[in-house]
Amino acid sequence: MDAQEIRTAVAQQDAARAATEAPFVNLADPARALGPDGRPAVSRRAPRWEDVPDAQWHDWRWQLSNRVNDLAEIEGILELTDDEREGLSAPEKFRVDITPYFISLIDPHDPNDPIRRQVIPSGREAQAFTAMMEDSLAEDRHSPVPGLVHRYPDRVLMLVTTQCASYCRYCTRSRIVGDATQNFNRKDHEAQLEYLRRTPQVRDVLISGGDGLTLAPKLFESILRGLREIPHIEIIRIGSRVPVFLPQRIDDELCEVLEKYHPLWINLHFNHPNEITPEVSRAVDRLTKAGLPVGNQSVLLAGVNDCVHIQRALVHKLVANRIRPYYLYQCDLVEGSGHFRTPVGKGLEIMEGLRGHTSGYAVPTYVIDAPGGGGKIPVMPNYLISYSDHKVVLRNYEGYITTYEEPETYQKHDQAACAYCQHERPEPGQSGVLGLLEGERMWIEPRGFEEIHSRGNTEAHRLQDPSKWVPFGVGAIEGRSSRPLKVIDSGDGSSGEPVLDDIERAATDTNAGIVEPGDLSSEESRGPRPAPVYGPGEEPRPRDGEPTASAHGELL
Repeated sequence: MDAQEIRTAVAQQDAARAATEAPFVNLADPARALGPDGRPAVSRRAPRWEDVPDAQWHDWRWQLSNRVNDLAEIEGILELTDDEREGLSAPEKFRVDITPYFISLIDPHDPNDPIRRQVIPSGREAQAFTAMMEDSLAEDRHSPVPGLVHRYPDRVLMLVTTQCASYCRYCTRSRIVGDATQNFNRKDHEAQLEYLRRTPQVRDVLISGGDGLTLAPKLFESILRGLREIPHIEIIRIGSRVPVFLPQRIDDELCEVLEKYHPLWINLHFNHPNEITPEVSRAVDRLTKAGLPVGNQSVLLAGVNDCVHIQRALVHKLVANRIRPYYLYQCDLVEGSGHFRTPVGKGLEIMEGLRGHTSGYAVPTYVIDAPGGGGKIPVMPNYLISYSDHKVVLRNYEGYITTYEEPETYQKHDQAACAYCQHERPEPGQSGVLGLLEGERMWIEPRGFEEIHSRGNTEAHRLQDPSKWVPFGVGAIEGRSSRPLKVIDSGDGSSGEPVLDDIERAATDTNAGIVEPGDLSSEESRGPRPAPVYGPGEEPRPRDGEPTASAHGELL
């Protein structure tokens, strides 16, 4: 038997073996989960909708059209508490709308069901608390055009709608979300795009709202296309809870649209393992097959997920569905969310229970979105115990303490020879602490610092030469050390460098003020002009009522 005959025989044996073996089924893939009937697994459906045909139930438009929102409807599905009845009856409550799919996930008999607490209002929403705000993140303060929030140097938040598939009771944008009168239209979208066209420092746009995936498909695609036509927009991100509330929306038609506008990322919003159903797993599977990296943002909520073990189960279920845990948010100080808030210490406890206790890529970053508009600030347990000029002392999640030896010598990166350093993306006014580390400046002044420390003095005196506080070898503050002293005109047309005593004498002139750069002619801005030189006894005398005594040759 020659080699060809041997290969043929082996191939025939393999084919025969394959025909008799059962095909491989990957039971670890949540998107392939099967139900007891051997068909794709499905989640519970509330009795109210048991007779709805599957074709309708799985139609996202039907789900949106049949959301429940009033006391009578919801009481027909859930056993409500008095607190929930009060919340649903409140005349000015934040909007309620829940898809049939999502409310079906709630245990109708459990008042502490974690999904229930997120979407069913309670009377406690009306309770005020210290530091409560309408716009706790000051998003509207950082909004150059309606719906566009430009808080960070190179990225923006683009709010395209105020509508959601369902409404979270702790919503940080409850000031506008759910209110149809506040909705954004094509004119607003065009104003947002025009701002982006003329702002080349922006490279990353996050589409949110509301939820962009609730928009009409053609309108949503027009926004994606408008962004992709701007050359300096590198990344488009979508922030959405639609796959949680309405996984039926993630169909083949939507995924075909999304594939056209890569690089495209999406962040979802799961707070509890119960929200990750077979329908969700299949929706996320479609997104990942369409090429979208999928992340997740959770909010730490009292009575929902303020538990190390719930959080660990959540992140494990997320990564099993190829969803990367991204952020765990401390609950914002937004109106209506007081009963959801936990101490920051609870978040740190949860991080202690994740870091080292599970895979590193399953650990989100715990952040506080700073009240007043400071942006996201990461918070974590302290693993750095101490350090010296040659050694760092660290501890791990078990309390194991170790040291890391620092190098005795270090060849610093050569910024002058680095093409990236020489062509860095500008961050005007927002380089922050990095600017200090890179020698751009030596300090950062809080707002009003200069005015406070002038102590009411509106005129620079003779000791206030701004060159004194320009750090050698370090960039100036905002490009200059301070406001320059006014140049004193001698009045005699003389030229040349004045002696120090003459400059000091001129600085005591009561007419000496402060001017900003640009207030002087190009000739005047070159530096101080010579002050008049007086002979003994020829100095100008004080005005009436001013002191006349002297010491060391200076008027007091």
